[in-house]
Amino acid sequence: MCSVAAEENKRKLFCEGNGEVISVICDETLGHRSDMFMPVEDAAQEYEMVPSGVAYKQPYKETSPPKKRKVDDERRRFQDKWTVDYFVIGCKQSASCLICQHRVSVLKEYNIKRHYTTKHAQLYDKFQGEERERMVLQLKREVVKQQQLFQKVRKESAVLASYAVSEMIAKCGKPFTDGEFIKQCIVKVSEFVCPDRRDVFSNISLSPNAIAERILELSKDIDGQLIEKSTTFCAYSIAVDSTSLIDSPQLAIFVRGVDENFAVTEELLSLATVRGRTTANKIFHCLTEALEQHGLPWHLLAGLTTDGAPVMVDPQNGLVPLVQRKMTEENTEQPVVLHCIIHQQTVCSKSLKFDNVLSVVVKCMNFIRSRGLQRRQLRAFLEEIESKYGDMLYFTEVYWLSRGSALKRFFELKTEVKRFMEEIKVPVPEFEDPRWMTDLAFLVDVTQELNILNLKLQDSDHLVTAVYDNVRAFTTKLKLWKNQISHGNLTHFPTCKSLVEELGPETSFSGPVYANKLDLLLQEFDQRLAGFKMHKESFNMFANPFSVDVETVPCDLQMELIDMQCNSSLKTKFRETEDVIEFFKQLPPSFPNLCKAFRKIMSLFGSTYIYETLFSAMNRLKHRTQLSDAHLAATMKVSTVQSLRPNILRLTELKCFRVSGKR
Repeated sequence: MCSVAAEENKRKLFCEGNGEVISVICDETLGHRSDMFMPVEDAAQEYEMVPSGVAYKQPYKETSPPKKRKVDDERRRFQDKWTVDYFVIGCKQSASCLICQHRVSVLKEYNIKRHYTTKHAQLYDKFQGEERERMVLQLKREVVKQQQLFQKVRKESAVLASYAVSEMIAKCGKPFTDGEFIKQCIVKVSEFVCPDRRDVFSNISLSPNAIAERILELSKDIDGQLIEKSTTFCAYSIAVDSTSLIDSPQLAIFVRGVDENFAVTEELLSLATVRGRTTANKIFHCLTEALEQHGLPWHLLAGLTTDGAPVMVDPQNGLVPLVQRKMTEENTEQPVVLHCIIHQQTVCSKSLKFDNVLSVVVKCMNFIRSRGLQRRQLRAFLEEIESKYGDMLYFTEVYWLSRGSALKRFFELKTEVKRFMEEIKVPVPEFEDPRWMTDLAFLVDVTQELNILNLKLQDSDHLVTAVYDNVRAFTTKLKLWKNQISHGNLTHFPTCKSLVEELGPETSFSGPVYANKLDLLLQEFDQRLAGFKMHKESFNMFANPFSVDVETVPCDLQMELIDMQCNSSLKTKFRETEDVIEFFKQLPPSFPNLCKAFRKIMSLFGSTYIYETLFSAMNRLKHRTQLSDAHLAATMKVSTVQSLRPNILRLTELKCFRVSGKR
């Protein structure tokens, strides 16, 4: 037995290293630093004492296997005096250093003292008494600040994730109630991937009300950025279209602005619900209100694009004359009025009158696709004969691309469809008519070319000059095709050519008849694109200012245009620059009128593909009748945003943290 323990009757511990009973004081001496200890009462059950005072271990008994010692079994407690003596605080079953945040895993004074002595004693031993206590308080405050910062970061991350998920829900057109399901999925995944972080994911607010609130805030942030951006516009254009996909008619107003550096911003300006009958005065009121809210002055309005509806273009009571009167009152230049070019192309495409072909094609397709049995039989039949295609496409009158693809698929499966319809006792006699087959082949070739044109127009980055060039190139091709097909030249009509080769030389191909069809289509394009042709010279000047005739441009631009055309340095830059906009950015300040004209042309809506984006997004929401007007407008603004991005980090800083499902 230790002499100190025997003489002073201290609390006794049993040292397993040398088998002696020692005092609490002696467990810190050099002779016992590496030893393990246990209370004497526990040691009495495992060891026996011999007369010399040295304990020996009892023989091993099969019925009572030896217990494995653990640090947790030692019942050590953190002592408050260690905080001032060694600058540590208790942290669960260990001690944490206030100075370096190092964690001492064993609550043993020797271990804590050794860390302090070796790491910090040289700098902190000089603090004594009250000064040392003040230093401890200061270090404690710093630790608390760090802990609070960590908790704040975790909270901000949860709010940030909530905004990100809400934005995705808006872009995908999903119901707000899907947020809770998404949260359940995230929490379930965290249980397997990172179970220790489950609480972090469970704190993300994704309730329906939270999603709705987040989307409104994202929309307001985008709108605020657009208002700020609008102050930099040197010219802007407006595009107006309406739809009735969701209960009340919705009026969509888009803006396309150009700043001093020729940077283009194209966004949804407003989505307003029109109550009652849609009139030009109501549309004009919505337009005026949207321009005022975003700080857009009338004198900077360079263009107005509409969908061509009577309420828009009526010469007496339409929106266009109302805007023109307003511009006259403002004593400013009239805007360029254009009709949505994608709408124009679709209307022109419908001028091809082949009802005798379409009626039979639609009848066959609907008969097969609308009946599950026939469709399964057709698919099995196509698989059995190892056909190139495995199914028939739907024919959709509204979507021209779908119409062209369906016609092409039908023609390529004509032999298979004919055999299949005969097997199910529903023969199609038109398959035996060579004239009908040539009409089908001609329609397939033309619709494929119209599909190619439609895809070229569906680019959100196109300038109005590039769009006009695509349509002008198509009309030029129509003239070539008309002349060639009238003489029986089928070079650019691959479907017709393959059919003639398949049917044989005795097949009569009525080239002049199809030439007349192409001529009607050409006349329709010329009539519909008259508004674009009025500005042909301005478009040519924008595309190549060095080759345009000076006498064809407005008088206020002629002097500057001559100076530009005679400037060899600028001419060299224009040839070396691939993008005309990059050339405009390099123009010196001596061409203010030309730069102003170029910005106006850039602001015109070259493509209304943003229309199609909006209507596709609204089509996903047409069954959600409970959606309020404010939430509908906010969802559309978030889902159709182009160049702007909601500032989620700033919104997160302003948002108070709230756990989903808790009050």
